[in-house]
Parts: sequence; structure tokens; C-alpha cells
Amino acid sequence: MKNRSLKPHRAALVASLILVVFTLAILFAMDRPPICECGYVKFWHGDINSSGNSQHLADWYTPSHIIHGMLFYALGWLLFAKLGIGGKKGAKWGFTLAIALEAAWEIIENTPMVIDRYRSVTVNWGYSGDSIVNSLADLGWMSLGFYLALKLPVKVTIALAIIMEIVAAMVVRDNLTLNVIMLIWPVEAIGEWQAAG
Repeated sequence: MKNRSLKPHRAALVASLILVVFTLAILFAMDRPPICECGYVKFWHGDINSSGNSQHLADWYTPSHIIHGMLFYALGWLLFAKLGIGGKKGAKWGFTLAIALEAAWEIIENTPMVIDRYRSVTVNWGYSGDSIVNSLADLGWMSLGFYLALKLPVKVTIALAIIMEIVAAMVVRDNLTLNVIMLIWPVEAIGEWQAAG
């Protein structure tokens, strides 16, 4: 599945940067806090049920964003390299597609509807949305995941994703897979297991 043609060219990187700036403007317009209301920014915040969750640069949901990048790389490979959408030059826009998808999620994730959904059906009962710094960091973590998928063999990429999912599940009883399940179709047994932690 490796296809180095998914490496973005300059125009795709500029378009990606414009998307990031546009996303930040939307998040500011949505009145998201620029940084944690605690008044400072930490690199790591490990308590998923505290007011600092999703407010700093990295947390237990950072692996999910790295995996987003790996999955978006696979989507770009499928669309541009495998299916040939956009011809040879189309593949250069895979990273821009990844940024667009992650940016859309960062905006949707911070709407009152999704914040309320997180509070009602996931392990994040006190979730209040992301700070803008956290959303920007999430875009960066996704970019790291895309880069890793671009550079590493497929088996290594998949192994890393599985390890991140297992570690997060063991430590905080949540990960990308569980989060998606609980947001879309909450399973009572999963909710009980998460609450027991």
C-alpha cells in the first residue's frame, strides 16, 4: 500500500495551511477558548475526566488523532493511487484531504450537539469541548500519523495503530474504536465497563 506519490507538493501544503487557518477562524467564531481556562498550556494532560481534558497539547486522545492520520493516508492511497482519481497529480492532494477531514471533525466535535452527545454516552462525562490550542495540536498529531503511514511499512503502521488502541483501552478504558462505537451506537456493556474504571 506504500505509494510515495502521496507525498504532498507545495501547492497542497499551502492549501493545507489555508485550511488550518480557516479552521482556527471558525473555532474562534464558535467562541472556543484559545487555551485551557486554567490559564496555561501543558504538553501532556492525562486525566480524561477533568476540566483539563482536551485543553492541552496531548492527552489520551492523541493516539486517536495519530490513527486518524494513518486512516486518512489509507483513504488517500485508495482514492488517488489505487482508483486513480485526479490522475498522477491527484495523489499529491492526499495530505490536503486528510487536513480537510480532520479540520471538519475538529469543528463538528466542538458543536454543542456533539459535546452533549459525548457527555451522555461516552466515558467523558465532563467533556466541554476542545481549546483551540488542543484542536490545533490534534491537526498536528493527525499530520504525524499521515507522515508515519507515508514512511513506514504497512505492517508497522497497522501494528502501531493496534498498540495505541490497546494501551489507551487498558489505561483509560477508551480509544478511537470505543469512542466511535459509543458515539454512533452506544453499547451498555461497554459503558458499564468504562464506568467501572
